[in-house]
Amino acid sequence: MARYKPVDTQPEFVAIDLAAQLLPGTFEHALHHLLEQAIDLTPFDARYRNDTTGAPAYAPGMLLRVVLFAYSRGIISSRAIARACEEQVTFIALSGDSRPHFTTIAHFVSTLGDQIAPIFAAVLAVCDRQGLIGREMFAIDGVKLPSNASKHRSGTRADFERQATKMERAADAMLARHRAEDARDVEPSLAAKDAVRRERLVRDAAELRTWLTQHPTDRRGARGAVRKSNRTDNESAKMATSKGVIQGYTGVATVDAAHQIIVDAQAHGVGAEQELLLGVIAATAPLRTIDTLITADAGYHSEANLCALAEAEVPALIADGNMRKRDTRFATQERYTTLPNPLHDKSRPMKKTAVVFGPEDFRYDPVARTCICPAGKSLNRRGAANVTSGHVGEHFQGAPRDCGPCPLRAQCLRTPGTTPVRNVAFFRDRVGRDVNYSALMRDRIDAPTGRAQYARRFATVEPVFANLRANKRLDRFTLRGRAKVDTQWKLYCLVHNIEKLANNGYAA
Repeated sequence: MARYKPVDTQPEFVAIDLAAQLLPGTFEHALHHLLEQAIDLTPFDARYRNDTTGAPAYAPGMLLRVVLFAYSRGIISSRAIARACEEQVTFIALSGDSRPHFTTIAHFVSTLGDQIAPIFAAVLAVCDRQGLIGREMFAIDGVKLPSNASKHRSGTRADFERQATKMERAADAMLARHRAEDARDVEPSLAAKDAVRRERLVRDAAELRTWLTQHPTDRRGARGAVRKSNRTDNESAKMATSKGVIQGYTGVATVDAAHQIIVDAQAHGVGAEQELLLGVIAATAPLRTIDTLITADAGYHSEANLCALAEAEVPALIADGNMRKRDTRFATQERYTTLPNPLHDKSRPMKKTAVVFGPEDFRYDPVARTCICPAGKSLNRRGAANVTSGHVGEHFQGAPRDCGPCPLRAQCLRTPGTTPVRNVAFFRDRVGRDVNYSALMRDRIDAPTGRAQYARRFATVEPVFANLRANKRLDRFTLRGRAKVDTQWKLYCLVHNIEKLANNGYAA
């Protein structure tokens, strides 16, 4: 019978050269080289006061190496990272077999704060020296991710006031019922459960009242509208996504088109991305040139943003909601649309309305200022100009003698039984505005050159989110508060940039 040497998968002692485990060309080797030789970590010394007294602290460079390597492997839990530092050779090599406790790792990540921004900038400088930043085009996009907050604890102050009042009334009613049963000298049924429930109601109502006292005003948006607060994490936001409504943050990344380097990363508790665009562009100013093209999708489109970009002379292509409808390449896209998932589709069913002739079915001559209806009848122009909701145009109305006996009346009027004649308006521009920046952007992005430039945006920024979400398994933020979530988002974007350095031969 054949004999084999024993294979021991759990040896008690193994002689290993830890430095030899960090092979050149790998992510961990590039990470170790960056934090040991290329980046100044002395600002972290201000975190400690143990020069003459106190126990020695874990080196910040070691903790940062361990956390970034863990994020690159899809490990985000501090307990899992601490366990890996005890069991996995690569983690042991990066940590120098120091075995930090999970509370040390969690405290380090949650207190990084503003200290992560210089590290991010230093890695960008290394990427620039390696020739990985082209500055030809920056693509901006964001991803909405849930955070460590409950969406069921969202609402306005008025909502919380009603909830607290309802709980207090329920607790008072239960107390009155208990007193009535005690007066009858009868053993009450389920009295213990009612008492526990009443205590819980009183406690929850007290927590609500305390929260309302600590937050005397509602959250306000950029335009002053009231935003829902959240009692778990008041800096997070309730956001509608393709998977339903989440409570979380928007991670915004600005990506260079040359090698998909993330040049700026920010996290905000805002669902509307429009108000984030100008701040993101301002943050990229040190890296941009006068010819750097900014591209972004329709979520960042607004007249105010386009006006600000034009005044700052920033070259940009910002899509609008109807861009694909105007592009002949997407004329047949509806045939590939699948049915919505009923478990994820949170939209209300649209009311069925009668299909009637629209303005496009009327022949409008802006020069002669005439309008012919689908039945071939001329409509009367009302006034020199028509202003509706700030838009100026021309308003036409049919004559009763034409609309009354018209055979197309049912197709032209939504309520032919009560509406006597058809009205139609054609708008040209807004009142009091000399320049229509949205129209200028439409013309620029619909031109062959603009379409070719904008087409690069998708291939620039979307693979970055695919790498972070699929390969690095970033499916949620685990911290609370915008500053901490912003730190976690920057750490993941750091992982992406260091991975790009390693793949391009840095420190090999």
